[in-house]
Amino acid sequence: MLDRAAMLPITDVAKKLSLSADDIVQYGPLAKLSWPTLHRLREKGSKGKLVLVTAMTPTKYGEGKTTTSIGLVQGLARRGVNAVAALREPSLGPVFGAKGGGTGGGQAQLEPSARINLHCTGDLHAITAANNLLAALIDNAINFDQKKFKQVTWKRCIDMNDRFLRNTVIGLGGPASGVPREDGFDITAASEIMATLCLSDGVKDLKARLARLIVGTDPQNKPITAGDLNAVGSMAALLSDALLPNLAQTTEGVPAIVHGGPFANIAHGCNSVMATRAALALGDVVVTEAGFAFDLGGEKFLDLKCRMAGLWPSAVVLVVTARAMRAHGGDEAGLASIERGFANVKRHIASIRGFGLEPVLSLNVFKQDTDEELQLVEKLAKAEGVAVARNSGFLEGGKGSEAVAALVQAALEKPTPAPRFTYELSDSFENKVSAIARKVYGAKGAELSHDAQKNLERLRSWGLGDLPVCMAKTHLSLSDDPAKANAPTDFTVTVRHVRVSAGAGFLLALTGEILTMPGLPKVPAAYNLDLTEAGDVVGVQ
Repeated sequence: MLDRAAMLPITDVAKKLSLSADDIVQYGPLAKLSWPTLHRLREKGSKGKLVLVTAMTPTKYGEGKTTTSIGLVQGLARRGVNAVAALREPSLGPVFGAKGGGTGGGQAQLEPSARINLHCTGDLHAITAANNLLAALIDNAINFDQKKFKQVTWKRCIDMNDRFLRNTVIGLGGPASGVPREDGFDITAASEIMATLCLSDGVKDLKARLARLIVGTDPQNKPITAGDLNAVGSMAALLSDALLPNLAQTTEGVPAIVHGGPFANIAHGCNSVMATRAALALGDVVVTEAGFAFDLGGEKFLDLKCRMAGLWPSAVVLVVTARAMRAHGGDEAGLASIERGFANVKRHIASIRGFGLEPVLSLNVFKQDTDEELQLVEKLAKAEGVAVARNSGFLEGGKGSEAVAALVQAALEKPTPAPRFTYELSDSFENKVSAIARKVYGAKGAELSHDAQKNLERLRSWGLGDLPVCMAKTHLSLSDDPAKANAPTDFTVTVRHVRVSAGAGFLLALTGEILTMPGLPKVPAAYNLDLTEAGDVVGVQ
């Protein structure tokens, strides 16, 4: 974390994007883009090229994708490029859990990192409040008209890993406390409000999406929406500031627009459409990332966000590490494990090429890596016809990322390819999930459980069966089984349940044992955090 005195005033960061102090709303060392600024940028349109940073299948600690993204934008800036990062906001769940903070690391961080990790500008708290206001309005409606709802499907949320809130009973304590029923909580980053806000393209679009949120069913098994409960205006009011993208800076003072944070193993895993559009209007090159590996965030970035928003990347960076290859290849001493584990990288390269895109490999370097290991990875990458460069952004910041930046610049000189998706919107749900399973995961296909078939039948009766698909799947494997490492073959993905995220505009296909409310590990990262007498937060990993 930078010393406060070393950070640029946020007004100076804004100047790098040709923004004045009147174009932003300051939140201490951070700022939000103002509504007049966003309207002006929309009229201006995009001038920049979009770079997607994604990754191979990670180990449980991650492979440094955010650090690589920040190092890359710093490397581009060192090479004279008007570059800006467009990244997600961290969730308190990972910050206090096993993974730690989500602002990069070392010499490639978002600043002020502790503040961004803990509260940023309060966006996730506003999303939590809007979600829970809707829950309160649902139960209030039931209190005054118990026949209105046959089933409630809307859950409350909290921005914290708390496994004990997965299943709850509410309404206890007699008639004054409501009608008792089983309920539960989701983590805020997995809530439908988060996904809805991130895919919204302005106030009008946000309200239309909020009105479509399905919260339960009536006695005739028809959906009841937030619009039916007259909840849209008050929810939008709570989200008024949260809808504005945040302006921050990297360790080297490069502008970063940080906004939205849906999980990629549950939701679509990308920052907001509004933030990406603003960045493309302000910078010549915009570096963005999608959560976890390409099979999750990358696929959803292209098939969901880009399809809905009319965006498309001009280059894709695939983050790889010798550490992850060794883990996927059997975790044995020597080079054989790394060579075997490269099969995972090959699968992701093939998936990216399936979208008509050519990846650049960013080999993230760790202290424990030997030159022999790194040379092997470079040899294997070049044998696949892929450009590769080492990235030491964690240790050296932009200087350590310049080699990757040079490859990205070369890729951006080529024409942006036409969009190519995994499936057509006119395809059936079954064909959509099978196409993702085959083309992106390397599976034989996908099958639906009996419960999933029943879910889908109801959604089709509501006219929602043709929406695009968001796959909820483990991030630790290309399959739906976290124990299957590397590049598994001869497997079938099983969809256990199908839900609708009507506000976001997609069907959620749940596979494996995906939980929408994670738990803390035995030794949570929360044990490391503290507040000094000077008022500084320390220990955010």
